Amino acid sequence: MRASDRAYALLRSDIVEWRLSPGDLLAEVEQSARLGVSRTPLREALARLVAEGLASPHAGRGVVVSSISLAAVADLFDVRLPLECAAVRLAAVRGDRAVFAALAGEFARAGQLIGDDDGGQDGYYALVARLDQAIDDAAGNPYLLQAQKPIRTHLARIRRLARDHPPRLLASAREHEQIALALGTGNPDLAEASMRVHLHTSLQHLLAPGPPPT
Repeated sequence: MRASDRAYALLRSDIVEWRLSPGDLLAEVEQSARLGVSRTPLREALARLVAEGLASPHAGRGVVVSSISLAAVADLFDVRLPLECAAVRLAAVRGDRAVFAALAGEFARAGQLIGDDDGGQDGYYALVARLDQAIDDAAGNPYLLQAQKPIRTHLARIRRLARDHPPRLLASAREHEQIALALGTGNPDLAEASMRVHLHTSLQHLLAPGPPPT
């Protein structure tokens, strides 16, 4: 792997997983030393992160981790909704029902993961990622997948805002269970309706009055 690719992958992971927070300075000298790369490949990595929207230039400070505004979250969901609904409709028709029925069963037991202080929430997010992957595989549309990639990058970051809110995670688990159940019955209308409910509820939670997410 090229040095710039490795630096990009590490920094991207740190940003998505909130090891680097919005507004954190990505200083070239510090990050070069931390990642064990020279400044030229680091600059290439930072340019990719800026192009992806995960970092942004900041006058007088170089490059910082980009913020997550409520307006940006709403815009993201405006684009996410039709893509996710198209994906679940295709998956309901084309997918292996047994795969989704099994995932529904796992979501029904997800409360055990969410309530586990020892990495349980990481296990829950991994389960959500497996459902996303199963939907992608079943839909089998490379153009749809390509359109979803940049949205999912930011979505993975936004999802972490619910990490310290177990009631929302429990509700989300039930919503994902309903999506998986609908896919398990091969019903595209029900799958789309379940996805719409989940996305609407998720957006309302993120936009609810309270401390800003950045």
